[in-house]
Amino acid sequence: MISMPPRHGKSELASIRFPAWFLGQYPKQQIIAASYNIDLARDFGRDVRDVVGSPEYAKIFDGIGLVKDNKSADRWRTTNGGQYVAAGVGTGVTGKGADIFLVDDPVKDREEAESETRRATVWNWYTSTAYTRLMKGSGRIIVIQTRWHEDDLSGRLLTREAEGADQWEKLILPAFDEDGKALWPEWYGEKALRRIQTNIGSRDWQALYMQNPTPDDGEFFKREWFAEGRYPKSRTPRCWYYGTSDYAVSDDGDYTVHALWGVTKDNIWLVDGWRGRTGSEEWIDRKLALIARWKPITWFGEKGTIQKSIEPALRTRMRERKIYCRLEWVPSLADKAARARGFQARAEMGMVRLPTGELGDTFLEELLKFPAGRHDDCVDCCSLLGLVIDNAHPALMARERAKDQFIDDYMAGAPARPEERARVL
Repeated sequence: MISMPPRHGKSELASIRFPAWFLGQYPKQQIIAASYNIDLARDFGRDVRDVVGSPEYAKIFDGIGLVKDNKSADRWRTTNGGQYVAAGVGTGVTGKGADIFLVDDPVKDREEAESETRRATVWNWYTSTAYTRLMKGSGRIIVIQTRWHEDDLSGRLLTREAEGADQWEKLILPAFDEDGKALWPEWYGEKALRRIQTNIGSRDWQALYMQNPTPDDGEFFKREWFAEGRYPKSRTPRCWYYGTSDYAVSDDGDYTVHALWGVTKDNIWLVDGWRGRTGSEEWIDRKLALIARWKPITWFGEKGTIQKSIEPALRTRMRERKIYCRLEWVPSLADKAARARGFQARAEMGMVRLPTGELGDTFLEELLKFPAGRHDDCVDCCSLLGLVIDNAHPALMARERAKDQFIDDYMAGAPARPEERARVL
């Protein structure tokens, strides 16, 4: 696994010079080389072919050259039985085997890297197509890329490695080393790199140039916005409670998250919550436990397919356990960054309070990594609350009407118990 900054020679060395050298050293073996589209893969194939077909190559490697009638850019053979095939990520290579399967830049740009659909496509192609092409006993995979996202192909492979899957030899080369020295000072010196860093911003700098796609201080949500807002759960304020949920309805590793919020005039408090990868029976019971404890006014979820798959079982279980709460389903936005703007604005104003401890730490970690993080289920819960507040949802407005009615009654001389007055005001 090779991770390097842009324009530092990774493709020249690993996708052009290396395949040519390999076929000279191991002349009967086979290479499949893939990139984000077939056009780029063909370009690499053409460059490797031209090296292997040169007179200098034949002198170095005992007369090895190209089969004369088999010289297309994406599929060619050597005179000693070696083979090279170029492919686009996501395309099939059925019937071909690989002693070396080379993947160079599986995503094209930031837009592709941030697309959950595209990342899933790359991963499914890798597991179902690329991995199954390896020759028994000799097959090896080389992944070459500039890091874009924590959940890109390299990120997923590193996660699986930690879980006991394939163990990778990693060559991670950031633009600056730990001592602040430039990786390739003759081409990109410190002054040039600092100029790039200033121009592209911390998020792209950390991902593309430092090979660390999760900046510690955050980009979309910044750590400083929450510095004064951490509080011990024992000091949870008296306020009106609402719930939001983000449900994992697929088996792609996402979490189901429940968040219980306290909403006051000046702040939003994360009061309680739950996060887990379980079947529906458990996460429904976890949600009902939060409802039973906090008595929220309304619980919000995402409208559409998710509502249709979740609501029937949830309502059935609520009746069985006699635990009730008003359920509201809110239209969502496909663009997750746009969806999170309302919550982002309140966080920037210092209005979001996260508890100390594991729950608050989990939410804060996801917020700081968004939108480049591997998971955004907690962020989706936050975004949902932001949408509800921004759109002045009737469930929130009902609270204000109750408060206004109490004040009117009180001014008219109607008696009120102290606890009722405290609850409303």
